[in-house]
Amino acid sequence: MISPKRVKYRKQHRGRMKGVATRGNEITYGDYALQAMEPAWITANQIEAARIAMTRYSKRGGKVWIKIFPNKPVTSKPAETRMGSGKGSPDFWVAVVKPGRVMFEIAGVTEDTAREAMRLAGHKLPCKVKFIKREGIDPNEIKVYKQKYEAPVVEEPASEDANETGGE
Repeated sequence: MISPKRVKYRKQHRGRMKGVATRGNEITYGDYALQAMEPAWITANQIEAARIAMTRYSKRGGKVWIKIFPNKPVTSKPAETRMGSGKGSPDFWVAVVKPGRVMFEIAGVTEDTAREAMRLAGHKLPCKVKFIKREGIDPNEIKVYKQKYEAPVVEEPASEDANETGGE
């Protein structure tokens, strides 16, 4: 699970999730992405579950980028506690996501694999999501990513002695 190493203040107000994402709403690293369609709090557990679902389906091929980070603490009071006596202690961490925010990106896999991996990841998240792809993707670019992220296959050149016929 991901969480901040340290924060300036342990507790935050809940805030509001109005409006749309003005930053982080475009694909920056990969070729395909998962975009939020509703505002939501996405917990660190949900981010991790979505990441695992994507990497398992793609069989660890390609590369996955997580573009959201849970930096907001959510507090809760113990069960059967009377009212008052201050705010509860931090319980878990969430990422505040607005509509249009790109949450995950993937590259180095085919579109069908990316679409299915993102579909599986979307089932782990508490909001509606949409699969998007970068403008002007060339299918040949996938070969470049595979060369970058997978071990290259080295072929040995055939020796000239094997090509000659020994009958001269």
